[in-house]
Amino acid sequence: MKETVWFLKTVKEAVALTQSKTPEGLSNDEARRRLRSNGPNALQVSKKKSLLAAFLSHLNDALIYVLFAAVAITFVMGEYLDGCIILAVIFLNAVLGLLQEKRADNAIEALKKLASPKAVVRRSGKQIEVPSEDLVTGDVVILDAGRYVPADLRLVESVNLQIDESALTGESVAVEKNADIIITEENAALGDTVNMAYMSTLVTYGRGVGIVVRTGHQTEVGKIATIISQEPAVPTPLEKKLGELGKTLGKIAVIICVLMFGIGFLQGRDVTDMFLTAVSLAVASIPEGLAAIVAIVLSVGVTRMARQQAIIKKLPAVETLGSVNIVCSDKTGTLTQNKMTVTRYFTYTDGLTGVDASGPLSEEAALLVKAMVLNSDATLDGENATGDPTEIALLMLADTLRQDRIQMPAQQPRIDELAFDSHRKMMSTLHRDGTGFVVYTKGAVDSLVLKCKYILEQGSIIPLTETHKHILLEAADKMSDNALRTLAAAYKPAESRMPAAAYETDLVMIGVVGMIDPPREEVKESIELARAAGIRVIMITGDHQNTAVAIARELGIAENYQQAVTGAAINYMSQEELERHAEEYRVFARVSPEHKVNIVKAYQAKGNIVSMTGDGVNDAPSLNAADIGVAMGIAGTDVARNASDMILADDNFSTIISAIEEGRNIYNNIKKSVVFLLSSNVGEVIAMLMAIVAGMPAPLLATQLLWINLVTDSLPAIALGLDPGSRDVMKEKPRSTGESFFARGAVGNIITGGLSIGIVTIISYWLGFTEHGYSPFDGNVPGEVLEYARTLAFMTIIACQLFYALSFRHPEYSVFKVGIFKNKYLVGAIVLGFLLQILVLEVPFLSDAFHLQSLHLQGWLEIIGLGIFPLVLNELIKLFRKK
Repeated sequence: MKETVWFLKTVKEAVALTQSKTPEGLSNDEARRRLRSNGPNALQVSKKKSLLAAFLSHLNDALIYVLFAAVAITFVMGEYLDGCIILAVIFLNAVLGLLQEKRADNAIEALKKLASPKAVVRRSGKQIEVPSEDLVTGDVVILDAGRYVPADLRLVESVNLQIDESALTGESVAVEKNADIIITEENAALGDTVNMAYMSTLVTYGRGVGIVVRTGHQTEVGKIATIISQEPAVPTPLEKKLGELGKTLGKIAVIICVLMFGIGFLQGRDVTDMFLTAVSLAVASIPEGLAAIVAIVLSVGVTRMARQQAIIKKLPAVETLGSVNIVCSDKTGTLTQNKMTVTRYFTYTDGLTGVDASGPLSEEAALLVKAMVLNSDATLDGENATGDPTEIALLMLADTLRQDRIQMPAQQPRIDELAFDSHRKMMSTLHRDGTGFVVYTKGAVDSLVLKCKYILEQGSIIPLTETHKHILLEAADKMSDNALRTLAAAYKPAESRMPAAAYETDLVMIGVVGMIDPPREEVKESIELARAAGIRVIMITGDHQNTAVAIARELGIAENYQQAVTGAAINYMSQEELERHAEEYRVFARVSPEHKVNIVKAYQAKGNIVSMTGDGVNDAPSLNAADIGVAMGIAGTDVARNASDMILADDNFSTIISAIEEGRNIYNNIKKSVVFLLSSNVGEVIAMLMAIVAGMPAPLLATQLLWINLVTDSLPAIALGLDPGSRDVMKEKPRSTGESFFARGAVGNIITGGLSIGIVTIISYWLGFTEHGYSPFDGNVPGEVLEYARTLAFMTIIACQLFYALSFRHPEYSVFKVGIFKNKYLVGAIVLGFLLQILVLEVPFLSDAFHLQSLHLQGWLEIIGLGIFPLVLNELIKLFRKK
């Protein structure tokens, strides 16, 4: 069946073919039926790996190959039990890695759903927002500036609609769309089909309405997506850092093991035993489970942040969050409640007056309200509102002053508009007024007054003088001094329709309204918390300087007007001047999106790590420029969300500070796991080296080392990675992005921990011989005595590592001050670790496999006594450092 060429169809034909209804849209029941029948509006992604392929990928590692080689040699030499144990460890590690990978994938999939774009549709006559993937053929979709087109649409209405189709055509200039045009050329190029809007393209200007004609993989971009394979995942900076660490440790471990093998060979030891011990120690010395542990920590942490309304889109953001020292935040809706309410207004007849629903309304005040209502794209029906909060407040003003705003659009229908943009700082709409026309314009006071030639006073239109300008601006300043946001309105009647270029010339100024958006109650506390954490909060807003400073002073961001600067002043600065003076400012007012990029770069030039919030289309460059781009989940456009690293689901500034705290804790937890694993592995290496160099038998066998690597290292390391974290992280200065895992005393902890664990293990090993009247240097030691000594060494090194994990909860505070039972996962890991050791000792098959013996009370006392020594030593070092 030949595919329908939709751009050849008229609007009426498109409606009929899709069995749609305009303007009310499909019914909810019909939309659900079509969704079940045709599937979701989602692009096809590359096929996921099968379970077997995912499992095999965890065996594709050079170190695993070394172990397979060891298995082969053990089988050749008849050591079948040892070979089977090594095989079991290999496959168990692969299974654990597979489970962790699936868990991380599930967490990321859940976050993708949270961050998925929305579409505005009409269903059953009501305008609602739905997930883009729920769109079906025949849906009536509303388009406005800043939204991505959610499916392929045949346009049915267009008002100054421009769409950036560079994602499909490569053409950088936005295409002007016209719903009324009928294309006659069947082979017309995609860029020439001006009556269509295509999935994944971007609305940059104007507004429109379209009927969904294709969804999912049937769309133009969907056809491309089915051909292009999914790009391979790029490793994050954290993963690269861990990978480099693993390679370095691997090289060191191999050198040590070759050296140990050489020493053993020269001492005349059994070649098979030395080979297996050297290979096992090489693997045990490298924290190969670290990547899986980091995956768990990140997936759990990111999921926890999502529950706190911070959706992390890019994993490197978690690492960078801990280094942020400047947070540039928008004011409206982020620092404030985004619940605008008009409290005062000014006309030349009424002067500056408060909103009073009880008194009569002047002709000028009534026209001011009408202009604001008609020049608005917001909707308000009881408690349900859509659109810009400022415009919603204007609709609420009409209701408060008992003006019938429902009838206004019917009496003066809109026929054209000039959408708001950040350069003009105003919006104009053209309406039919009986037999004539009228333009209503609203915008920033200082911008709109320049477009006015007349004023309305006492019902008469008179020329605008400098005195009138002074009175108007003085009233606006008085409102701004009280933290009110000001918005002016003007109009222009005309007998005939005028061109769009004439809409904003020779206007009649009506008046100004002042509205307030109160600060969020929790923000002031968050700003104090940020200050204690070495983080500066910068307010960046398009609002009037007086309004911005008033709110900034109330929140504790700024102290005086000298700490504020306007976009106009920035225009006269070079980038070098801005860099020199940026540190002096706490408030940037009346700025454009272009200024935001320059502000971010100015702070970054001084070595700062900058977070920037944004919600509009034009905020995308500054979100990209910032180290952490933060988009608004509620008020933000799809463009801003897609350009960001993090999305605030609640648009709340406090969520940014909470995310920074969580980011610091996640990084610290990963560092705890790394340093713990390295301390444990260094302890194993030291114990083995000391014994071999001294001429003793190896204190630990290959299978025992692998067991230690799997159980003792991994369980507490995972538990440390899930540590609840500490509020103290917000009393520390931000971490440098170049800081390694070995900074802030980590090297000392590794050396101290490794030495104490290694020495204590050798002492325990020695005691195993002396209890039976032998020395480890004797040449005629019975096999059962050597096995007993190895059992003591094996159990002691495990006890050391399990207990020592407790000291990693905090680098400075005692384990008792932090709370032994605060991390239930760590307590569980320690208990489980000991239970598994008892299992290995007491189950005959396992004890035979690992060459272990049951222990009497004295042996257990020695193990506990020696095992707790590294923990006690580390606690004493903490105490000494504190004093």
